[in-house]
Amino acid sequence: MGPILLTGASGFVGSAVLRKLQAAGHQVRVLVRPTSSRRNLVGFDVEVFTGDLTEPATLARAIHGCRVLFHVAADYRLWSCDPRILYRSNVEGTRHVLQAALEAGVERVVYTSSVATLGIRPDHKPADEATPATLADMVGHYKRSKYLAEEAVMRLICETGLPVVIVNPSTPIGPRDLKPTPTGRMVLDAAAGRMPAYVDTGLNIVHVDDVAHGHLLAFERGQVGERYILGGTNMTLREILIKISAIVGRSAPKLRLPHNLVLPIAYAAETWARMSGREPRLNVDGVRMAKKRMYFSSTKAARVLGYSPRSAEAALEDAVRWFKEQGYLK
Repeated sequence: MGPILLTGASGFVGSAVLRKLQAAGHQVRVLVRPTSSRRNLVGFDVEVFTGDLTEPATLARAIHGCRVLFHVAADYRLWSCDPRILYRSNVEGTRHVLQAALEAGVERVVYTSSVATLGIRPDHKPADEATPATLADMVGHYKRSKYLAEEAVMRLICETGLPVVIVNPSTPIGPRDLKPTPTGRMVLDAAAGRMPAYVDTGLNIVHVDDVAHGHLLAFERGQVGERYILGGTNMTLREILIKISAIVGRSAPKLRLPHNLVLPIAYAAETWARMSGREPRLNVDGVRMAKKRMYFSSTKAARVLGYSPRSAEAALEDAVRWFKEQGYLK
């Protein structure tokens, strides 16, 4: 079959996908930016191509000779001094790499989207792949960029017949979250006792290795043009913090703050971030998103792909353990 090209292999979800692909016996070629850390690639026998999603020439070189593409790379940030960077990576970069796949005659593509592109039900019931959403529903530049990227993918499928299967991970947590991601930062702060209060919101928690396995299942069993939610357990933020507190032996926060009280603090944090050049721990888009419970159902992935994630508690335990082992928790 030839090698599989994997983008984002040095990142959180991408490195988990790399492990699943190699464990399944696939030959993997990875695309890595010149500035990316390669810690997550240590110990793996992979062919490394240096390139950038915004530079099509580097993509053509990397994908030459491949018959399969896993496009996992994305800029996952809820705040950026220059939001245009998110659109260049997530929208234009996706167009570039899929166009390169089309020109190279790739026979199968798995594209990593996000539940961020889906609608949210106002009754707090889990949304699924058919829950409607528009660009106007997207809160913040990250969600808008992923929505536009998925829209571009669907358009390319319709116009060219490129065989793409789409997966929509929910909120992955677990080991190897180097940066960490915004979700990993939440877990880390809670474990370190830096979250004395919380807001009323909800998330769908899933182990990153289960998300990676879902990618492999989508490759093997997914239908072209379809999308599959790769999620886990729906939990309120309060429930998540209680679980993390129990894991580390701390008291769980009991103070619940109203969103309208937290919002001005987020604006102030962003103002300071622009002055200092440091990323804020609290941002406006994150607070605005938290006004809804982001609950999702993976029933379709379970039925069609055979997807079956482990418990959220196991995912939280693995994430906290890894942060401890790597010295993030002192």
